[in-house]
Amino acid sequence: MKLFLTSLLAFSVLAFNTKAQKTDEQLYQLADKIAHKYILTDGHVDLPYRLKIKNFRLERQYLGIPISTEEGDFDYERAKKGGLSAPFMSIYIPSSYQQTGGAKELADSLITMVKGIAAAHPDKFGVVTTPQQADANFKKGIISFPMGMENGAPLLKLSDVAYFRQRGISYVTLTHGKDNHICDSSYDSTFTHKGLSAYGKDVVKEMNRVGIMVDVSHISDDSFYQAIELSTSPVIASHSSCRYFTPTFKRNMSDDMITLLGKKGGVIQINFGSSFLDENYRQQAEVLQGKFGKILKEKGLKFSDPAAQDLLKQFQKENPVLFADVETVANHIDHVVKLTGGTKNVGIGSDFDGVGDSLPTGLKDVSQYPNLIYVLLKRGYTEDAIADIMYRNVWRVWQKTVANAKK
Repeated sequence: MKLFLTSLLAFSVLAFNTKAQKTDEQLYQLADKIAHKYILTDGHVDLPYRLKIKNFRLERQYLGIPISTEEGDFDYERAKKGGLSAPFMSIYIPSSYQQTGGAKELADSLITMVKGIAAAHPDKFGVVTTPQQADANFKKGIISFPMGMENGAPLLKLSDVAYFRQRGISYVTLTHGKDNHICDSSYDSTFTHKGLSAYGKDVVKEMNRVGIMVDVSHISDDSFYQAIELSTSPVIASHSSCRYFTPTFKRNMSDDMITLLGKKGGVIQINFGSSFLDENYRQQAEVLQGKFGKILKEKGLKFSDPAAQDLLKQFQKENPVLFADVETVANHIDHVVKLTGGTKNVGIGSDFDGVGDSLPTGLKDVSQYPNLIYVLLKRGYTEDAIADIMYRNVWRVWQKTVANAKK
């Protein structure tokens, strides 16, 4: 009898575990279904610049690269697997162009590249400038390419704002790693304008007028407060996370900034880079970055040199750092929800192809968005709330920005 009861208990435990495992699998299946049922927009994917530095050309032998490749974080096949249907292609302008010139020309070339890829694969990609166009593409199974300009350096004169809107730009990140002629950067300590410049204030007004979203990622705290008060449309932070978890990182947004963003109807799109997500990772990475920089200096190499990249791979093997994970990303989403009182002011801004080898475990490329949705489901987020995060929140700001421009 005792043996029978023991066996029965063991069977019951096994049955319970099997049931729990099956339920867990069903939850992931639901996450995958949700990823494909709704539009999934990502505020920042650096594919264009990655292709540029790989000397990508709009010729037949190169055009297959965005379809299937083992390089980088994005291609068509992986995007389809992950449910990504509207990644904002980043038209990234390095801060160095502010000194050397050529920012407008670089922006034009990257826009032409994105349009060329879409034109070469019209059954797979389509450039869009409004949410309605993205909605139509989604129904056809086509991945939309809205475009955002990272760094307002190409806006050399006020008429350039309308020019780039006509070329397809839907948001502009006002600056990047250095103060520019528009505003101060969170990465800079010069405080050139103590926020927006006089010209920068005119740029924000002109962006409102022509229907370009104001992106407050990268800009200084003073610039943020001035821009959000000046803008007549809600603003976005296309690829930022919460400073609460990284108190030494000014590039992320403070609780006060996020709360105000929510009150003004804006959206913060969470960056996936581990340095944006976890303070311990940041501190470890900074120490190792210093060590590697010293090695390069001793060998007379620049970081961009091929030999330096070989050294980097070996250095990373010898000096492993514990990455953030998908749960950490969900923690940032939770924090925004807590600060803003709901799921209406948070989205996804991965920075895929832009943060190098620092992506979280479980979110290593565009095929893995269902992993994040799965974690949100486990934490009690409803399908409707997840749809807000996936696209509705950004769509609301984008639509309002476009609508305001028509007035």
